[in-house]
Amino acid sequence: MSLESIQDLLVDEVKDLYSAELQLMVALPKMAKAASNAQLRSGIETHLRETQRQVSRLEQVFELMDVPAKAKHCKAMEGLIKEGSEVIEEKKADPAVKDAALIAAAQKVEHYEIASYGSAIAHANLLGLGNVSKVLEQTLVEEKSTDQKLTSLAEGRVNLDAAGASSSQQSSKRHSVEGGPSPMY
Repeated sequence: MSLESIQDLLVDEVKDLYSAELQLMVALPKMAKAASNAQLRSGIETHLRETQRQVSRLEQVFELMDVPAKAKHCKAMEGLIKEGSEVIEEKKADPAVKDAALIAAAQKVEHYEIASYGSAIAHANLLGLGNVSKVLEQTLVEEKSTDQKLTSLAEGRVNLDAAGASSSQQSSKRHSVEGGPSPMY
């Protein structure tokens, strides 16, 4: 695709977002399965349902722009999902630490989506495509909300659990390396 106009750029961005959301529909069930925290698992499952609606919205955007719904492989999302997969595949991770890592991976995805939808909205507005902008804005609001929910979950519980797991493992490692607790005299 040649980028000769803002219209070309907008179409390219929507194709990229379409690919990103389709990739997420495959990745999110794996993330949910890997989560040990029930709230995190439920939140990821909820986001999967939102992602399905977001794919439908992007198809609506293609229709509004009179462009065939076609994905352009999103390399950025591929990389973010690959990073998240490494967390999922980590066999020796403490469950609480793994949950904290899953949240971090999910927030990287959300931040990418927030930036991408924000740019597409700005370009749609520049082109006077308020109908396209309005549809994209619905998804941007959901992405920001998901990011806030992940932050609340991380700060309210998951990161504290992970810190507790880390400190107890560190203490356990020190004792085993040093031959047990030191004498009290």
